[in-house]
Amino acid sequence: MFSPDQENHPSKAPVKYGELIVLGYNGSLPNGDRGRRKSRFALFKRPKANGVKPSTVHIACTPQAAKAISNKDQHSISYTLSRAQTVVVEYTHDSNTDMFQIGRSTESPIDFVVTDTVPGSQSNSDTQSVQSTISRFACRIICERNPPFTARIYAAGFDSSKNIFLGEKAAKWKTSDGQMDGLTTNGVLVMHPRNGFTEDSKPGVWREISVCGNVFSLRETRSAQQRGKMVEMETNQLQDGSLIDLCGATLLWRTAEGLSHTPTVKHLEALRQEINAARPQCPVGFNTLAFPSMKRKDVVDEKQPWVYLNCGHVHGYHNWGNKEERDGKDRECPMCRSVGPYVPLWLGCEAGFYVDAGPPTHAFSPCGHVCSEKTTAYWSQIPLPHGTHTFHAACPFCAHQLSGEQGYIRLIFQGPLD
Repeated sequence: MFSPDQENHPSKAPVKYGELIVLGYNGSLPNGDRGRRKSRFALFKRPKANGVKPSTVHIACTPQAAKAISNKDQHSISYTLSRAQTVVVEYTHDSNTDMFQIGRSTESPIDFVVTDTVPGSQSNSDTQSVQSTISRFACRIICERNPPFTARIYAAGFDSSKNIFLGEKAAKWKTSDGQMDGLTTNGVLVMHPRNGFTEDSKPGVWREISVCGNVFSLRETRSAQQRGKMVEMETNQLQDGSLIDLCGATLLWRTAEGLSHTPTVKHLEALRQEINAARPQCPVGFNTLAFPSMKRKDVVDEKQPWVYLNCGHVHGYHNWGNKEERDGKDRECPMCRSVGPYVPLWLGCEAGFYVDAGPPTHAFSPCGHVCSEKTTAYWSQIPLPHGTHTFHAACPFCAHQLSGEQGYIRLIFQGPLD
């Protein structure tokens, strides 16, 4: 990917650490990507290191004293233990790392602005009314500036005055070596897949990451006062395919190396053209079906393929077969008589979600997003955090909760009759 002499040739492409991709968006936000608000965010090596590391610990007896200690030009984390006592940990510049901050706030310290994901929402107006559970300064990722460019995640981000405040109610404690640590209100959860992000991937176990980057088992509910057990054997180091949940949005971390093996949008476009070139037909109307171009991914096209989700038979849109007594939602497949939902098919355009470059032969149920078999199989096994204490599998392209026995279906196309 990158040559070792890149440092001395600034004209070459900057080093990319990796990308964060928000689950539930099929390639871009509904109203388009703008500035720091987008569906994916690339982390590049900064011209100048901006990482920080803990240095001095102060124990202050009043919050005022704590404020005096933490000056505006120095990063610090304040742990309020009681009205009478605050511990302030000062952070100092680290020339070996770059820091990237993620959260709901649009203030300047936030590099990547993330808002709550509403499953299947087509416009930002759908998302505005929700009371957000994503923290304004949710988390920070620290990347090593030297190979292998290790990325680590920590709960909470520094605000405009370079502070992180853990109030009286936040879970916090003294560690065995005399340092302080704590958890944020709704927590930052991380899941590292087993076997990397490949066609052999299996879901890992969800953990919670603390402000200092330690790993814990989950609390009973997201904001419970009692922390989980510390998991000594695991680290906060992100790996290709790690999922980060901010309680309202889930991000997928892809390393630069991992992305180099992922199908490109060009490859997905070639697969789309290949399907269309085979001229699949509606077995009833005999009209030729075609997946619309990647750009038109919200408007149902007249040639759009539709599928019966119970059997996988692909048709063109038609009006018959409506089961009136079932609210018109379920339809009877003319090919095999099985009754179930009937939905338009959409290609999954966000290449970063694919675990392989296989052909688009399967669709998630009930949303109809189409991708490779291995990709549907992988995502259908992953329990994604939902709300404050439930988990369910969801389509990575639109965040709809999966339904049916497996959560996906194999598509049965009828070829041209000539």
